[in-house]
Amino acid sequence: MKKQVVFSSYCWIVSALSTALMCGVFIYALKQPDNELAVWSLGGAIVILFLFTLCFMPLSISLDNGSLNINRPLKIKSIPLTDISEVRMCPPTMGTIRIFGSGGWFGWYGWFKEKDLGKYFAYYGKASDCFLVTLKDGSKYMLGCKDAPEMVATIQGKLK
Repeated sequence: MKKQVVFSSYCWIVSALSTALMCGVFIYALKQPDNELAVWSLGGAIVILFLFTLCFMPLSISLDNGSLNINRPLKIKSIPLTDISEVRMCPPTMGTIRIFGSGGWFGWYGWFKEKDLGKYFAYYGKASDCFLVTLKDGSKYMLGCKDAPEMVATIQGKLK
């Protein structure tokens, strides 16, 4: 089973505006005379930012016989089903604090903290599509995909 990560309207707007702004500033810097250091620095920062995004941006969530997979552009994060202790529907709350990661630029990913849940790593595109995966070692992942209740039910069925 494989389900796409659907980005919210907010996510698309933030991603488009931020990317356009970065490109505009870079083009402006290119046109300035004697500004080579600034252009290289800005260009390097933009490349690093996009590489970070390509490493963590969630594209889809898939489930096979032995693992739950978070499919990202450059890498797949696999969580063995034997390591999972609980899966449940659980959208993030308004009190979520971002520790390190993206808060809407090509999705939500990174470390977040909530009063009720504690610290977790997130990979989702829309808060209403989220579910929480708790591992036996206490680690938590907030994941999101299209038809999240169906994904949760399927994972729960494989855990039994």
